[in-house]
Amino acid sequence: MPIRTATLTKRISENGQALHRAMLSRSRSSGADQEPSEAELVLIEERRLLKEEREKRHAQALLPRPSAVDRLVRTHHAQPKDKPKATKELHDTKKPKARRSRAEKHAEKAAALEAARRSPKKPAK
Repeated sequence: MPIRTATLTKRISENGQALHRAMLSRSRSSGADQEPSEAELVLIEERRLLKEEREKRHAQALLPRPSAVDRLVRTHHAQPKDKPKATKELHDTKKPKARRSRAEKHAEKAAALEAARRSPKKPAK
């Protein structure tokens, strides 16, 4: 499992402190000119690996990322499946009744009102 970036920095710091303590204990006990101990070599190797991981992540972060527009545009479009041939003959379908538009309805109503206004009025009995 990859190490979190925040944990990586903390681990490098903790490793450096442990390495420093190991180097001080070696220099106090046997002198500074002695070769590094087994524990020091392990800490040095671990620190090198952690720093390599940090550099790799830094290089990856500098690479261009897809923008939001690139993510929205799909590069792959699904191909439609082949539809089976219809074996039944098509029935004569009724065409839907033509709908009148709003303007046509208003024009018809206005014409009816105009015709009613112009027609002679019948006397009331």
